[in-house]
Amino acid sequence: MKLIKKIAAIMFAFMMVVSMSCNVKADEGTTATTEKGEITIDKAIDGQTYTIYKLLDLESYDEPNNHYSYRPSTEWKNFFETTEAKNYITVDENGYANWVKGADQTEFAQKALAYATTNGIGNKGTAKASNNTVTFKNLDLGYYLVDSSVGALCLLDTTNPTATIQEKNGVPSVEKTIEDGGVLATDHKSNSVNIGDIVTFQTMIDVKKGAQGYELHDTLSTGLKLISKINDHTNSPIMAVASGTDESGKAFNNNLTKDSHYTITYDDHSFTVTILDSYLKTHETVDYHIAISYKAILTNAAVVGGAGNANETYLKYGVSSESTPSTTTTYTFGIPVFKYTETNTALAGAKFKLYTDAQCKDENVVKVIANGKDYVVGETDDNNNVMTSGTEAFNINGLKAGTYYLKEIEAPKGYNKLANAIKVEITNDGKVKVEKNGALTDVTQVDVENKTGTVLPSTGGMGTTMIYLVGAVLVLGSGVVLATKRRVKNK
Repeated sequence: MKLIKKIAAIMFAFMMVVSMSCNVKADEGTTATTEKGEITIDKAIDGQTYTIYKLLDLESYDEPNNHYSYRPSTEWKNFFETTEAKNYITVDENGYANWVKGADQTEFAQKALAYATTNGIGNKGTAKASNNTVTFKNLDLGYYLVDSSVGALCLLDTTNPTATIQEKNGVPSVEKTIEDGGVLATDHKSNSVNIGDIVTFQTMIDVKKGAQGYELHDTLSTGLKLISKINDHTNSPIMAVASGTDESGKAFNNNLTKDSHYTITYDDHSFTVTILDSYLKTHETVDYHIAISYKAILTNAAVVGGAGNANETYLKYGVSSESTPSTTTTYTFGIPVFKYTETNTALAGAKFKLYTDAQCKDENVVKVIANGKDYVVGETDDNNNVMTSGTEAFNINGLKAGTYYLKEIEAPKGYNKLANAIKVEITNDGKVKVEKNGALTDVTQVDVENKTGTVLPSTGGMGTTMIYLVGAVLVLGSGVVLATKRRVKNK
């Protein structure tokens, strides 16, 4: 009986221990190997894709006392062995992760995400935002990196076991305009210029909270050549100015400096500006603007008429996201000229000059150079300004919209030179108009007719000539008669 009582006591004690162990609360230490959690992203940007990575496994936690035990997830172990990662998280001799005091969380997020992208680290799920929210469910507890297509979002753990984070990134945008050069459209999205003219462009970057990885890419058409130095005060082809209101509500307007605030690579027809994250971080809690300005010259390689000469820019941001491109177009036009006779036959040898004033002063002559049978406005002033007609129509290319005066300065031999210059207008859409009878009329070419004068009669007519002939015959006849009489007399 005593033995049975002892056995019963032992079994009861065992059951009490088991029962107590099944009701341990978080403040007494929780093992989280089987517990599941979820992460909700609030104020998510609709249409953007969110991706989640688990960097650390949460082995156990004591929430009331704020005690957590993390170990690197299997696929991330190599990352945490790198020198770069050790600047943020160290792993002790027992394999547990510890945050380095004072380390920057945003920088760590960027480096971890770059490592995942480069090394093909698998994610734990992707989702597209709808109704400004995204939720990742059924997650193993751990330390997670959430990436969005607008940039790395946040690092967090799920020991609640649920967590909600606020999207702090916004979708940036760019808007390119033409600020100066030639004839500008009212929306500053297009202009027309002469070949050789300089055009000033500006791209406005709409910088969002939490900005990172901002790279502005700009591509110029073949006919536009980037000027390598925008002014005498900088050794850069661009000028960058940041403006807005800072965290304290104070307005700022900062000229950014090459290599200190941004870096740039460029050639004749493109450039890439990288705004350094160290600068973006100085205003990471506010929205503001960065204006990028630069200059380009329209060259002889420009497209005349047609689609014009495009200039496109876009912003790369976050890790691999891109903004909608913004484009401007620079046009240059031509005037077709046909020199002909009354029979509508091309007439060679006439010489012309093109002026920008009705008085046709030589200081307002358009400088051109020969290009085959055509002429093109020169990029410099060291050019000829005389155009000679050939046996077919020729074009004067590389002109901005405006009013011109085509003056014949020398007619072909035997033809009459035009007394007045021909008024020609190029409209903003490239159409050519000629003034006829005081009104401008649309034409496909400027027709220039030369007339030859008739041969005037010489002094004296045919009657005088006949008198001379008859007289000569009479004189000759008289001589013959006299000679005959003398011969008879001598006999």
